[in-house]
Amino acid sequence: MEKQIKLFLEFLQKDKKLSNNTLQSYRRDITQYESYINQENLQYQKVNKDDIKKYLNNLKNMGKKTSTISRNLASIRSFYQYLLRMKKVKEDPTEGIQSPKVEKRVPSVLTSEEVELLLEQPKGVDLKGIRDKAMLEFAYATGMRVTEIISLDIDDLNLSEGYVSCRHTNKQRNIPLGAISIKALKEYIEKARPYLIKSEDEKSLFVNINGKRLTRQGFWKIVKYYKEQAHIDKDITPHVLRHSFATHLLQNGADLKAIQVMLGHSDISSTQVYMQFQDEGLKNIYKKAHPRA
Repeated sequence: MEKQIKLFLEFLQKDKKLSNNTLQSYRRDITQYESYINQENLQYQKVNKDDIKKYLNNLKNMGKKTSTISRNLASIRSFYQYLLRMKKVKEDPTEGIQSPKVEKRVPSVLTSEEVELLLEQPKGVDLKGIRDKAMLEFAYATGMRVTEIISLDIDDLNLSEGYVSCRHTNKQRNIPLGAISIKALKEYIEKARPYLIKSEDEKSLFVNINGKRLTRQGFWKIVKYYKEQAHIDKDITPHVLRHSFATHLLQNGADLKAIQVMLGHSDISSTQVYMQFQDEGLKNIYKKAHPRA
């Protein structure tokens, strides 16, 4: 089974071109499943539906979230579908097993005032402050995922045209930049980045104090630090800035389809979760203006 897992992960990486984070999720899920198989003295080629259901129930008894169990089933299903194509198994034991229903959580968002408070924290008096100001402004201006932001190269920016190209996944998308974000980025690129990088060959847009590409953990720490400086009680992560970006666009009349494109959602149902935050004012206008409201 170990060999088949290795080949499966190589297939996901080379053929499916999955991101490193997604690949690691598959690796964790399948490796955990392999441990269970070995523990129960089962053969992966002879596993049946009841065995899979028992495993999912085992995850539930371990206190795993519904979303985690659902993801595990999806990973195992992908593994067996791969084995089926490779003619290593005769049937997919996950076929017909329903994924546990995952309730869509209400995204945590900041008010416009809280965003202002957070973004004004980096004072821009030193190299780190200039970088942090540019980074936070950029995160809120684009709504990009943290992994996408730290993967950006400096050549992905087009400040003269006012947009950034996100090439992190298979699909490229161009996201517009606001005037405040462009100003902060220009200051960072001119006054801070040249002194932070150790080599002219460094392509990363955002670098750490060692001049290397900023990590996810580094980004999270920066956001947490300024959240504490701003004395905001809410739990703020880079993803909360993404949620706030989408919510504030929608509240100010932006088209849902346009927000979907900017966020990089393949399915608009993922974007529709922000509809619940629509301004009450819009609902009141609708009720007054629509003849059948």
